[in-house]
Amino acid sequence: MNTRMKVAIESLKQRILASRGEIPADRVLKGGRVVNLFSGDIQKGDVAVWDGVIVGLGLAYHGKEEIDVSDQWIVPGLIDGHLHIESSMLSPSRIAAALLVHGTTAIVADPHEIANVMGLDGIRYMLDESAGIPFDIFFMAPSCVPATHLETSGAILAASDLKELLKEPRILGLAEMMNFPGVLMGDPQVLEKIVLFQDRVVDGHSPMVTGYDLQAYLSVGIGSDHESTLRQEALEKMENGMMVMIREGTSARNLEELLPLVTERNSHRFCFVSDDLHAEDIQDRGHLDFVVKKAIRSGLEPITAIRLATLNPAAYFGLRRRGAIAPGYRADMVVLNDLNEFDVAAVYKDGRQVVKDGELTDSQWDSFGVSFKPRGPLSVAPLQADDFGIPYPGGRARIIELVPGQIFTRGCMEGVPSVNGFVKTDPENDLLKLAVVERHHATGNIGLGLVRGFGLQKGAIASSVAHDSHNVIVAGVTDEEICMAVEVVRDMGGGLAVVQGHETLSKVRLEIGGLMSAQSIEILVPQLKAVKRAAAEIGCRLDEPFMALSFLALPVIPELKLTDRGLVDVNRFEFVPLFAV
Repeated sequence: MNTRMKVAIESLKQRILASRGEIPADRVLKGGRVVNLFSGDIQKGDVAVWDGVIVGLGLAYHGKEEIDVSDQWIVPGLIDGHLHIESSMLSPSRIAAALLVHGTTAIVADPHEIANVMGLDGIRYMLDESAGIPFDIFFMAPSCVPATHLETSGAILAASDLKELLKEPRILGLAEMMNFPGVLMGDPQVLEKIVLFQDRVVDGHSPMVTGYDLQAYLSVGIGSDHESTLRQEALEKMENGMMVMIREGTSARNLEELLPLVTERNSHRFCFVSDDLHAEDIQDRGHLDFVVKKAIRSGLEPITAIRLATLNPAAYFGLRRRGAIAPGYRADMVVLNDLNEFDVAAVYKDGRQVVKDGELTDSQWDSFGVSFKPRGPLSVAPLQADDFGIPYPGGRARIIELVPGQIFTRGCMEGVPSVNGFVKTDPENDLLKLAVVERHHATGNIGLGLVRGFGLQKGAIASSVAHDSHNVIVAGVTDEEICMAVEVVRDMGGGLAVVQGHETLSKVRLEIGGLMSAQSIEILVPQLKAVKRAAAEIGCRLDEPFMALSFLALPVIPELKLTDRGLVDVNRFEFVPLFAV
């Protein structure tokens, strides 16, 4: 018997003694109301912890430290089963600190965004930056880098590249397979990735996919979907064995539509996820605590609501011994002042208190994570205002129309104004120019289109956050302002910008791949709020203009989108001309 085995056996012996009450536990939460997710009951008693593991539930445990939680509830730490860290614009360690105070102790992240910018180097950064923090960040291997052939990304990850990630213990499987047309058409490169991860979890991404197409999509082993926006769509997916991830993020909010599907008999087939959640929303409304509370207020039984944010995602991802308050389970626990309101009083990670009265207990959070060396200006080819002129050939133009509260768009066709043979924007009728500028290889690619829904009366807004390839996307009134906004983002090395005339009204630097800031949420959020106020000052009527802008370059979400290579009809999965002459 080797030394490691001897140490492990001795550790289990001590755990057994603490569980039987023969030695004091490390820590005991005394007299709480324990939410039992297996029985669906609430049980009065103590929770004993030894070496980061729950060793017992009872009425008379003693510990080296004892905490009175009488008249409070004890629930498992929340687990978000699908979150893009990059959309928060916070680094992994910074988002961990922000989420802990809301009762979240683990997330399953898809580093798809940073991978599209930096490839495997970006994924390794995310793994390294999140190592050793008192918070669990698991990852899925990005399945679509680039997401499609319709855009220019910063990297390409083939199955041979992803093979390197199989040895990483925190890589749980293959992330959302967004290229559902590739699956349905039997694309060998797509299927090779699925085969590589066939013994692990394979997440789905199948908006509006139904009928035989859904059957074919599921037949390859895909297990989840977070893109359902309609009740009947989600019902069909659940009935065919998918874990339906009910999304409640910043732009896409599907809880109210899908929650009525959850019943006592099928509740194990649902879980709550954020997908894309801005730092401001984390600070202002919370994380999964907000979603659980909203679900309860909408009529879902509280214990069921908590199960959808704990035990269900743990079971789906194979996170053994997580997601419940029970002997042998990891001691990730949340103490609540009020169950229905999910009012967080304290959070314990591996049995150690990390949050007290809404504040982190560890003053060393700034020492976690690894630094990121900024790379300088983005690789954008030289620009001039004329690059954003759109020749007017006559006829009707295809216009991208925003859908409030959703990330899908509608396409319409109508006549547009012109001057001297070029398209003219029409702010009074909410018609703006939209452009996507390639920023990874300085190719000079610029996709040009028209958009309705922002309401800008002057100026331009630009961002290097533009799913999925994260080229620079900009919407604006004049070519000069559009060009200037792109240049401001370029020179920052990535970020958000609002310009008017020749003036930069506000900007936020996102130095980590043009996607994330190294700042804490307390520093970043005021900057983000300032740039949104600046957008409002030039007429933008959206609450989340930059989130809406970022999804206009995503050619896997219907209906009409724009990439650096041109206008995309997502339903047909092909380029279409701006004008139908």
